[in-house]
Amino acid sequence: MAGRISVVILALVVLAGFQPVSSQRANSFNGYDLVDKTGNIRKPADVRDLYQFLGTYTPTGSNGETEMHVTYASPGAAQYYRKNGKFADGTVLVKETFTTDHAQMTTGDARWATNKTIVWFVKIKDAKNRFPNNKLWGDGWGWALFKADAPDKQVATDYKKDCLGCHIPAQSTDWTYIQGFPVLKSK
Repeated sequence: MAGRISVVILALVVLAGFQPVSSQRANSFNGYDLVDKTGNIRKPADVRDLYQFLGTYTPTGSNGETEMHVTYASPGAAQYYRKNGKFADGTVLVKETFTTDHAQMTTGDARWATNKTIVWFVKIKDAKNRFPNNKLWGDGWGWALFKADAPDKQVATDYKKDCLGCHIPAQSTDWTYIQGFPVLKSK
């Protein structure tokens, strides 16, 4: 009898320490924690560890130089997008751009991001037009730009002048180049 009780107690102790893993959901993440009362956006910390990887673009400029654009989304964003076909209010997208390096490898001319970040772009989905008087908010998003030489200082002053021009081709997909983000497509 004492042996059975010991086994039951041991099983309870082991099971008490076990916590089931639950997926992160968009409604458990609030992108507005990154925004002050006037609409100023700060760059989120630990993006590479805490956010979901969406995809990478490797544009080549007219001068032949290549950059790597790596985009992350706040937890639950891709799951919500796959289900609803749009980003949830409060979703945060962060694009980190890097210089690249390359070499001939057995697979061909390979390119990869260096450890030199150029800029970070941050967008926060705003379905409620929260900051109509702030020039960094509009077209359903809050927009921010951070440069590598001052990574905590937001330098954009007007999203229409500083941000929107590059996003015109992506207007029909909520100002976001989703074709490079395979995790947004249904499985």
